[in-house]
Amino acid sequence: MAASTAKQSAAEAARQPSLPRPLAAYATRAELSAGRVHSEPACPMRTPFQRDRDRIVHATAFRRLTYKTQVFVIHEGDHYRSRLTHSLEVAQIARAIARLLGLDEDLAEALALAHDLGHPPFGHAGERALAAAMAAHGGFDHNAQSFKVVTRLERKYASFDGLNLTLETLEGLAKHNGPLHGHDGRQGPLRQAIAEAGLTGRLHLTLCAPPEAQAAAIADDIAYNSHDLDDGLRAGLLGLDDLADVPLAGPFVRQMPRQGVETQRVIYEIIRRIITAMIDDVVRSSRVRLAVLGCQSLDDVRGAAEPVIALSLERRADVEGLQDYLFANVYRHPRVMAVMAAAETIVHRLFERYLREPALMPAPWAAAAETASEAARAGVVADFVAGMTDRYAIKEHRRLFDATPDLR
Repeated sequence: MAASTAKQSAAEAARQPSLPRPLAAYATRAELSAGRVHSEPACPMRTPFQRDRDRIVHATAFRRLTYKTQVFVIHEGDHYRSRLTHSLEVAQIARAIARLLGLDEDLAEALALAHDLGHPPFGHAGERALAAAMAAHGGFDHNAQSFKVVTRLERKYASFDGLNLTLETLEGLAKHNGPLHGHDGRQGPLRQAIAEAGLTGRLHLTLCAPPEAQAAAIADDIAYNSHDLDDGLRAGLLGLDDLADVPLAGPFVRQMPRQGVETQRVIYEIIRRIITAMIDDVVRSSRVRLAVLGCQSLDDVRGAAEPVIALSLERRADVEGLQDYLFANVYRHPRVMAVMAAAETIVHRLFERYLREPALMPAPWAAAAETASEAARAGVVADFVAGMTDRYAIKEHRRLFDATPDLR
């Protein structure tokens, strides 16, 4: 009888929804959300931040990240990171940091998944090309484009454009690179996107981001520094012996036994240890900052002089040293530079051709460009080009031009 009762109790417990983890006093609370631009009924099964995450995952722009470059163009190899796999790795790290610090994991995950939705084809090469093309038309920035995607460019709901995310998610997305102070010209595209969404004055722009957004931002740094190093090793641009004196990576390379172990296993173990060390440092140093500042509310985090969810100064210096090494030996490697120069050419030519002949774009985009003012037309073209995947951009270039650069 006792065994039967125990089994029944276990079965009943299994049917109960799992209770949410207790949040820290300074976390962003879904039940206190400031809401959405367009009012919607509450969901009986999910919190507002869970709904945001789900909408991002189901967005067309999210699926397109599969075929957008991180460092290596997608056809260069099946195992290099794309913008999609990068975003998934950022989300995993952001969620781990949020859990350890008592933050809302769903909000941190949503922001991590959304942070690169506006990246154009070919990664930063495509961004450089669009920034140059849009210099006389208000500029271009992939963070601003991500904001534009979730507030205007996604078109799947009957009642509104965009994804109608919560104001907290939009605030975190807008401040992925920190608060917006003064009249920094680099922030022009983002400020314009915020204004076009009718959100001027509603996102606490001059204050620090919510802690979950800070967790997503530092997770982005952790992810790309570690996996760009991994991809550089996989591509043969770097060798393990080259890393012995490189900041952050060097100590792990020297400590890792290599005799009798496959090289790829050694690389994975080093990358794993680097990620673990950085997460541990973020959590430890953030706990100290939160305690010193006496943060007891979300407003305390927003009002801090600088982000509180961040690496220690010592570890930050190591990361900057690794970034300098990656810049010189991966991002500026002649092989990578040759491919990226060709990619910039493709994006620039597409932009110029569509600007001259908007009818060459698909019908909805052509109609939007042809009815727009001369000043606004360039923005329509930039939105169209920014939404392309690498392979679609190559396909379009082959359709419109006699010769297309070889990205190999």
